[in-house]
Amino acid sequence: MSERELDEDAPIFAIAVAAELSNMHPQTLRQYDRLGLVVPARTQGGSRRYSSRHVQQLREVARLSSEGMSLPAIARILALEERVHDLSRRVADLERQLMAERQSRPGARVFAAGATGSVVTLRHGARVRRATDVVLWRPHGVLGHDEG
Repeated sequence: MSERELDEDAPIFAIAVAAELSNMHPQTLRQYDRLGLVVPARTQGGSRRYSSRHVQQLREVARLSSEGMSLPAIARILALEERVHDLSRRVADLERQLMAERQSRPGARVFAAGATGSVVTLRHGARVRRATDVVLWRPHGVLGHDEG
């Protein structure tokens, strides 16, 4: 992750900020925490800290609740979304590991001679572009003519 990207799971918002960002009252956030609906991280002192992902979840809770969905149903949806998020993160980690393994495996990289004689690394399955230059070759001496 680059320095400019915000970690969506970083617990950075105090309850007042999270409540404002989600258009809810702080007491509602406390109630959702007690119910296990949206559970923020805690500081060493016990203060709640919400991530941007928590704020998204709070907005989703508000939307689903306004559509008439019960809090237990919303809790189930959030649990399933959390599972999908965790699995997606795991798949991305495994893909990175697989790519690293493929690149470090002996024989995984292919080399060829470049037009200037340098060594060129090729992607698996790639071909070298063949040179089509015409080169005139004249031998320094033809056998039989050098004697003499």
